[in-house]
Amino acid sequence: MSFQAYLDAVEVKTGLTPRQIVVLAKSKGLDDPSVKAGQILDWLKAEYDLGRGHGMAMVHVIKKGPAIDAKHVGSTGSHRDESDMLWLDGAASKPAQG
Repeated sequence: MSFQAYLDAVEVKTGLTPRQIVVLAKSKGLDDPSVKAGQILDWLKAEYDLGRGHGMAMVHVIKKGPAIDAKHVGSTGSHRDESDMLWLDGAASKPAQG
């Protein structure tokens, strides 16, 4: 599953765009460098019933933003993506790739 597909699935499960969740996390201070991934995962599980895979995708964008390593772009690996920038504003508003 691509990184973007994880984020799109988070939106379906929670009813919130990834960006909305990032804003909520930041309002709780969960983007602070001292906050460990486990703390964020616990919050995502308690608030949105997200499992580890989807939670870790959100941890990445909460802590590091929407950029991903270019090695995943155009690869054939399980976490391949079309772009090195993840779309956080909802699947319905995502521009077509082409």
